[in-house]
Amino acid sequence: MNPPTVARGVTSLVFDAVDHTSRIVEGMHANIAAAPPPFGKGTDQRTRGVTGLVYTSIRIVNQVARTVTDLVLDLSSRGSQSQAPERESDSFRSVLNGVLGDHLFDSGNPLAMPTSFRRGCSLPLDREGLAAAVPEATGKILLLVHGLCMSDRSWRRRGHDHGAALERELGYTAVYLRYNSGRHVSENGRELAALLETLLASWPVAVEELTIVAHSMGGLVARSAYHYAVEAGRRWPEQLSRLVFLGTPHHGAPLERGGNWLQSMASVSPYTAPLSRLGMLRSAGITDLRFGNVTDEDWRDCDRFARGADGRVCVPLPARIDCHAIAATLGGADHFLGDGLVPVASALGRHSEARRCLSFAESRQWVGVRMNHLELLDRPEVYAKLGEWLAIRRTSSPR
Repeated sequence: MNPPTVARGVTSLVFDAVDHTSRIVEGMHANIAAAPPPFGKGTDQRTRGVTGLVYTSIRIVNQVARTVTDLVLDLSSRGSQSQAPERESDSFRSVLNGVLGDHLFDSGNPLAMPTSFRRGCSLPLDREGLAAAVPEATGKILLLVHGLCMSDRSWRRRGHDHGAALERELGYTAVYLRYNSGRHVSENGRELAALLETLLASWPVAVEELTIVAHSMGGLVARSAYHYAVEAGRRWPEQLSRLVFLGTPHHGAPLERGGNWLQSMASVSPYTAPLSRLGMLRSAGITDLRFGNVTDEDWRDCDRFARGADGRVCVPLPARIDCHAIAATLGGADHFLGDGLVPVASALGRHSEARRCLSFAESRQWVGVRMNHLELLDRPEVYAKLGEWLAIRRTSSPR
């Protein structure tokens, strides 16, 4: 991305922050001035008279400044072709998309990451373009799907890349997905389902098999994509042979449930209620991690910030596909700790309700000890297990 484009995206966020902050401060001001009871409902969080005029004026000035800044940056971008350092820019955008990606997408912010397949750079989705971009393509496609606040570049960690190593040793052609991890999992899943259909139809050689290795949230996106591909009658699920999940929160992550509780507690008193809006800044992707949402029905027509029970649609593992799950724990034999972000039970698809359990065969489960969530991307023992599973000749038996 060239510097003016980055600047436009950043300044747009700054102006959004000014607007949001002014509303929070105004809400606190209104409730304090009205002296409501310590608990219960406060005002409509709007001030009146001269005070209200001041807050309205702040927002008007902010909007004018936004318009002028956009005009200046648009003019400057016409003469600028220089690029910011790509790796640093990618890291910044990845985190920003994970935290605020739904807002970036909905507001048309240029920092929003588009969904694409990559091998260092974005791959074209026509046969001739793919043949030129991937001249060494084989019939064994390995798709790698990253997690929250990450990108395709995140697979390379401490000099190791699972995809590159499996390509080198087992003859796969590694393709990396990049997506905006702040959008709903189901939105990313539906988009991946459509793009995979095009990729496989345009692949320059006959496709023998498709294998997906997904880290963290990426596993939910992969499950969602399969669900929507089958629903739409797409062909690529028939070519999918294996799904491998690395630390995927199939049944959610405690940190998001904790964040939801804190936001709810802030809403109890009218004096702190405006601050609960800060919790509403977290992205749709993050709130999907409370229970592990994979379908539109899991979040549509409901308040994603409200407290509530797990109401997800039960989506089982794909039938006739070899599904594998790797979890990690910071401890030794005691699996209670999990990997710092995802509990072992969630990563292995286990649930107290039998109907929600994901039926991974015992031989297709593995737990790495004294290992954190990110180390699933570079620990030799994780790669060894991947190599073992992916080297086995696939049978026609289901899980």
